Amino acid sequence: MIIGIPRETAEDETRVALVPPAAKDLIEDGHEVCVAATAGEGSDWADADYREVGCDVLEDRETVFERADIIVQVRALGATPGDDVDPYTEGQVVVGQLGPYDLDEELELLADRGVTALALELIPRISRAQSMDALTSQASIGGYKSAIVAAEALPKMYPLQMTAAGTVQPSEVFVVGAGVAGLQAIATADRLGASVRGYDIRLEVKQEVESLGADFVELDLETEGSGDDEGYAREMDDEFLEQQRKELTRVVGESDVVITTAAVPGRPAPELVTTEMVEGMDPGSVIIDLSAATGGNCELTVPDETVEHDGVTIHGPTNLPATVSHHASQLYSNNIANFLENLYDDDTGEIDTDDEIVDSTMLTHAGEVQWTHPAERPDPDEASEDDQNDGSGEEAADVEVDDED
Repeated sequence: MIIGIPRETAEDETRVALVPPAAKDLIEDGHEVCVAATAGEGSDWADADYREVGCDVLEDRETVFERADIIVQVRALGATPGDDVDPYTEGQVVVGQLGPYDLDEELELLADRGVTALALELIPRISRAQSMDALTSQASIGGYKSAIVAAEALPKMYPLQMTAAGTVQPSEVFVVGAGVAGLQAIATADRLGASVRGYDIRLEVKQEVESLGADFVELDLETEGSGDDEGYAREMDDEFLEQQRKELTRVVGESDVVITTAAVPGRPAPELVTTEMVEGMDPGSVIIDLSAATGGNCELTVPDETVEHDGVTIHGPTNLPATVSHHASQLYSNNIANFLENLYDDDTGEIDTDDEIVDSTMLTHAGEVQWTHPAERPDPDEASEDDQNDGSGEEAADVEVDDED
């Protein structure tokens, strides 16, 4: 196969889909790799680095699409809103973060072109897929960087300081959401010496939070059904969210830094931190909203902007991994390489559509749209008793419905 690495088109994107060491491994496996000139510069990989490992460096980005059988990208399609669809060609395979939840007519266009599109955001949460899970690798970097950004913006030090001039108490850091990003934010803030607390509606993550040195905040709320089978948080109803906000008001008000990471795939981020909560924080306090890209967990968040309200600064970064581009690209590149290794059937040489990982991530293939947005899937809970029984005295077979990824 010829694997192509085009330059990324988003203004804030400094990562590259394949770094030279990973490209070298693919070349040693018998593939060819072509890369658009300067594609790796944002993550400190020069064109000479790609040539040295055997890649063909092409001056024109469009030529990569003309030559490659497989296109690998960091962000494309729905992940780069407003951009035109790249010139994918018939029979081409596209792998990357493709923003599936924001795609509509683009899927039909890809299907009409005969493109096989695979979105890494849809990698299933199974052990075999961990090495391909780009969301996890990039969320970990985002969580790390959020704690660093907060420490820089806060007019206080994180750690306890006992000096001849007096004692400085540690800063209070509160992390909302104990997924990959939240846990990494907790771990980083704790290593920097802050007093850290964490919260998640899924009580089963309490032990993970505490193992990182943080205190787990337990709210007096009913949380049954708050997580799905893959460990993602489910969208909760308005009554639950209102009660949650009341319970969180006290903890937010006691915090110097609040880092929010709560998200529901394919849905707007739940609004957890209200204007009233922000106004209860001390002047100089900092909020880092890692869910800004999908609306934000804080009522005052503006995506990709830093705003100030009542002495509190609210940061709304949407692409923190790109600010740590070298290591972010390295990890993402490993995800891509592992995914490609799993993509094809060893016996037939064809795309292994029976593989669970391939099937879960496939948006289009063989001229057809293969993926349905979760919002358009039937809700199994709405099935009536009549639907479950065909009238013959025997229950009809259950219809399998995928949970949200």
